[in-house]
Amino acid sequence: MDQTTIQTLGDTLYKALSERHTIAPLTTSHPTITIEDAYQISLRLLQNRLDSGEKVIGKKIGVTSKAVMDMLDVRQPDFGFMTDAMRYDGEMPISKLLIQPRAEGELAFLLKKDLTGPGISNADVLAATEAVLPCFEVVDSRIEDWKIKIQDTVADNASCGLFTVNESAALDPRKIDLSTCGMVVTKNGKVISTGAGAAAMGSPVNCVAWLANTLGQFGITLNAGDIILSGSLVPLEPVTAGDVMTVKVGGIGECTVNFT
Repeated sequence: MDQTTIQTLGDTLYKALSERHTIAPLTTSHPTITIEDAYQISLRLLQNRLDSGEKVIGKKIGVTSKAVMDMLDVRQPDFGFMTDAMRYDGEMPISKLLIQPRAEGELAFLLKKDLTGPGISNADVLAATEAVLPCFEVVDSRIEDWKIKIQDTVADNASCGLFTVNESAALDPRKIDLSTCGMVVTKNGKVISTGAGAAAMGSPVNCVAWLANTLGQFGITLNAGDIILSGSLVPLEPVTAGDVMTVKVGGIGECTVNFT
């Protein structure tokens, strides 16, 4: 794909994001698009956000669990960039900022050291992590009706929306087995899903290692101070203003978000 088309598609996605409307799948309008093309489009989308004054504060990995793969019919993980404009604590104004939001319970990793792939191991991830935190990511898609293939979601910054973490529940990841920790998600007081760390590529630690090694191929580092969202352990849940959700992670703590 030529550079002009890449820039045009990145600008089109940013316009859809800013104006809160969807567009047809890129894989429909540009059927020969590759994942490499999609990554370049996502960088153009990100540059638009940075030009508007946002700052990158972390990265994310998505589509890590079978439940999410089945729901979206996407069969491999994707990745994206998190900015300061995406973080909300307590209340999250999805009705003003998002188009077709879906919430997912995750674990976030707060890094104290850089991770630069390839060659990053799980031991490297644990050594570089200051703390793990219970987290909600609310994904959103600028692609109509969530009709995405892997190229669509990569181009759309891994369907990033908004997120929240509970820093008061921060825990040293070496004090818990992240592959066996359980997760319970409630919506408006009712349990809607459960999961465990193993649901995300065997362990959330595996997810962060994958992300570091994948981004390393593009010369991108996971930086000290970054918040890394490691992928959902439960199915995505559509949300609307007025909903309240809580994620509880065994041995770590919980995180609650009020949607407005």
